[in-house]
Amino acid sequence: MEREAEVGAVSDVERLRVIGAYRGTEAGPSLICVGSIHGNEPSGANALERVMATLADRKPAIRGEVVGLTGNIRAISKRVRFLAKDLNRHWTPERVAQMSRGELPDNPDAEDHEQFELQTALNDAFSRARGQVYFLDLHTTSAKSGPFLVIGDTLRNRRFAMSIPAPIILGLEERLGGTLPEYANSLGHITIGFEAGQHDDPRSVDIHEAGIWLGMISSGIIDESDVPEAEAYRALMRKASEGVPRVLELCHHHRIKQSDGFVMEPQIPNFEMIQAGQRLAGDKNGDVLAPVKGRLLLPLYQGQGNDGYFLARGINPMWLTVSSWFRRMRLDRIVHWLPGVRRRPADPNTVEIDDHIARWFVVQIFHLLGFRQRSHREGQWVFSRRKHDD
Repeated sequence: MEREAEVGAVSDVERLRVIGAYRGTEAGPSLICVGSIHGNEPSGANALERVMATLADRKPAIRGEVVGLTGNIRAISKRVRFLAKDLNRHWTPERVAQMSRGELPDNPDAEDHEQFELQTALNDAFSRARGQVYFLDLHTTSAKSGPFLVIGDTLRNRRFAMSIPAPIILGLEERLGGTLPEYANSLGHITIGFEAGQHDDPRSVDIHEAGIWLGMISSGIIDESDVPEAEAYRALMRKASEGVPRVLELCHHHRIKQSDGFVMEPQIPNFEMIQAGQRLAGDKNGDVLAPVKGRLLLPLYQGQGNDGYFLARGINPMWLTVSSWFRRMRLDRIVHWLPGVRRRPADPNTVEIDDHIARWFVVQIFHLLGFRQRSHREGQWVFSRRKHDD
């Protein structure tokens, strides 16, 4: 068994880009994890240090490779979400191509350098892969919270997420463009955004550590017999998720600008049940009221960010089975036969929908078929079929 990197405890200021890499002699999947892409979320990088130290100590036989990377080193040193801009909103195809050519913007800021360095480390890890790549993006929240998983709803992502006993949120990735999991997914990798709990809660590190080991088991990198804590990890995740539906779908997103003066009502935890009309925050225009009933997600209790809060509703897991049938039957190939639906001539994976004609359950139907909502304006929905949904 070859171990590619020594792992030791380091301070946040001294944090290395490559926390560690543990590689088996036998080919197999790769699990690539990025922790702390937001500098005020230390849990992910700390959990990766623990996992890498345990692998170095036990030296278990594995297939493939486990890699741990630090996201935003410069922001971690200041203990802030970001210094100039959110590093987890700039992984667009255009931006990635620019970085791949080694082209930094004029007068690059801290996150420009961070993205270039992180993308270089990711590409190195991707290129070494000797099998399917699995990708974990490790996060925490500013509100009190149990763990939850965010996925682009492909069948492959869904299968991976179901192996980790935490609530799964559908639809959130539609609202957050340019994220790191979206970039990794576009390359054909299987991805999860993994929220472990509140930023400074020590339990968040434990939950991230548990999720990384369970990800190694479910991807086939390591045998469960070589992880004696496996069932304890599952029990920890289940206990932290008590009372929350297994699968939820986003139903509202409250976007904000810094000039809004948005202030969230204090100490509302993630997954709190919110009633329509309930006051959730205040801004320069007065009270901010919940427009619909749902469970609160990601309320903003930090100074940086453009997402005030989200609301989600539990859905019956039966619908996941139904959508799997629909996708395996490739019903997406005939959606343009529906009234008010047409394919874009230049992109057959994108459909435009006239909401004056197709008025009922548009979002739900196209989500079932594996499409991602791109926009809705001037009476027209735009959906694109997610890549690698098989």
